[in-house]
Amino acid sequence: MPDQLFEVARRTFDTPSFRGIEFIETEAKSIINHVPGNRFPFSWTINAYRGCTHACKFCMVGSTPILMADGRTKLLEEIVVGDRVYGTTFDGKYRRYTTSEVLAHWETFKEAYRVTLEDGTEMIASGDHRFLTTRGWKHVIGTEWTGPIRRPHLTLNNKLMGVGKLASPPEHNDEYRRGYLSGMIRGDGHIGHYSYERPGRTVGDVHRFRLALVDFEALRRTKEFLASASVTTQEFVFHEAVGNQRSARAIRTSARASVEAIEQLIRWPTRPSDDWVKGFLGGVYDAEGGFNTLILRISNSDHEMIRVICRCLSRLGFAYALEEQKGFNKPIKVVRLLGGLHEKLRFFLTVDPAITRKRTFEGTAIKCTVNLKVASIEPLGLSMPMFDITTTTGDFIANGVVSHNCFARSTHTFLDMNAGKDFETKIVVKVNAPQLLRKELRAKRWKGESIAMGTNTDPYQRVEGRYQLTKGIIETLVEFRNPFSILTKGTLILRDLELLQEAASVSEVTTAFSIPTLDEDAWRKSEPGTPHPRKRVEAVKKLNDAGIPCGVLIAPVLPGISGGEAQLREVVEACVGAGATYVVPILLHLRPKVREVYMEWLQDAYPELVTTYERLYGSRTYASKEARAALSKKVAAMVRQQPPSPAQRPRPRRKPAPRPRAEPTEQLSLL
Repeated sequence: MPDQLFEVARRTFDTPSFRGIEFIETEAKSIINHVPGNRFPFSWTINAYRGCTHACKFCMVGSTPILMADGRTKLLEEIVVGDRVYGTTFDGKYRRYTTSEVLAHWETFKEAYRVTLEDGTEMIASGDHRFLTTRGWKHVIGTEWTGPIRRPHLTLNNKLMGVGKLASPPEHNDEYRRGYLSGMIRGDGHIGHYSYERPGRTVGDVHRFRLALVDFEALRRTKEFLASASVTTQEFVFHEAVGNQRSARAIRTSARASVEAIEQLIRWPTRPSDDWVKGFLGGVYDAEGGFNTLILRISNSDHEMIRVICRCLSRLGFAYALEEQKGFNKPIKVVRLLGGLHEKLRFFLTVDPAITRKRTFEGTAIKCTVNLKVASIEPLGLSMPMFDITTTTGDFIANGVVSHNCFARSTHTFLDMNAGKDFETKIVVKVNAPQLLRKELRAKRWKGESIAMGTNTDPYQRVEGRYQLTKGIIETLVEFRNPFSILTKGTLILRDLELLQEAASVSEVTTAFSIPTLDEDAWRKSEPGTPHPRKRVEAVKKLNDAGIPCGVLIAPVLPGISGGEAQLREVVEACVGAGATYVVPILLHLRPKVREVYMEWLQDAYPELVTTYERLYGSRTYASKEARAALSKKVAAMVRQQPPSPAQRPRPRRKPAPRPRAEPTEQLSLL
């Protein structure tokens, strides 16, 4: 969230080092910012500066199914900004499901853990990821620390909150489409053949099919499925909206061959497949189903239809009850699905009805009606590409459990400045950062969690040499023995080497450098104003030699500019040789606001690549998952080919000395 600022003063430095850069000096009201999720192993971050003269750019595996606002699922790696997902909200008494917008989508590389629940649900996440339990938010794993700085983490006694394992969606193959058409047309369609005589004329044969619905989603799915079977229909307005009555549209055909083809498509199969069963239930639910106050019903007056509905539900393992509605000219049978929200959602995901309004459960209170007790937590012994998102509610539903989620150029827009040139030339300086930090670390509510720097803007950009705020912040963190991490491109970090060693002697300290390329031309064009990449490699070595763990992100890898095999190998060899604790590539992301800036730069610097990027990214934030996976695999192979340096061998983990204030503190609210 943006900091609340006051007493703003603006300065423009007309010196060779800072010509054209405007410094907006502010006094912040807060300095330790809560991150809505975990992109890195932290929940808190400090950014002494906003904007960056080094301008360039946590988590679960990408195959994790995420519950979308339309009641369907989408893989985490395929989520894009603007998508709507299910999250939760707290009304003072109950936590309830609600829809939420995705504001950002991130990728990183983390050590993986498998969390298995007693209902069979599995999640692969980083150790820092958090899930909602009946006892509040908890990380996947804890730390080796004890006392007030030991973070809450999952144990085998914990029970997670949510609806349980999300069912896999059906494949819309021929069998599914036939089943859907059978359920929809038998449930709500009209089909027939008529003959009649007209005086003085020959007998007239009429063939008719018509389906009229107020829900256009289901109507157009039916039309699409018929078209895939070479049956063409015409869509028309069946009746206009009048008063409270909604408008309806319809599809029809009067061609004999088409009507007969439809009759063949909806025939009862002799041996229905599972795909046909799923399609049939999806179609008949769209035609005659309803979902209100968590009660799911399907009604029909045809006993044969009711019999088939019941047999299909039983085949998929659903329990149901039969009821009868009276007061109609013809008795109406009702099939009511039994079970809580878990079973209703399993039905929706398994059979995939099209009508969104008939599958929403927004506002429903979260209740643990399924066994979501933690059965095991096991390290997989490897690091994997992982993803996280930022949502308006601060959480999302990952494989059926409530998951906490996790800012650089786009945050500048919070201050009514643009994400392009303003981000690089208007630097907000929080001049009271060290003093404010001391006050916040002393507060009783602070529990000593790890704090990250460099998550939004570089703490060692050139302006740090003038203001020395990062140095003051580290000194304060050392004083309170508070763990922290630093991500930077700035070799100015070596100024504070002795201070970092002192910090590492009393707490856990980790560092990382961003080194996207060693190619001189690519560096000068894409990262003007940053330290030379080989100087960064030297800094990696000096940090590791001094006992400060330092890894490398080859980020961002720019397709066609810095992503060549020889270019990547050069970075890998140099960084492994420098003792980097890890070397991980991240392919360029083109998020909203960043995209416009980057593509404008690309047009000027590499105009021949514009078409390539349009093909690779289209309107998406990320290149294809195949391209990302191929890059990760390629770099991992290069790393394995290098002899490990002493700095890459496992190190014993220091147990930090206790903080000066040892009394337990209250867990901060993450709601």
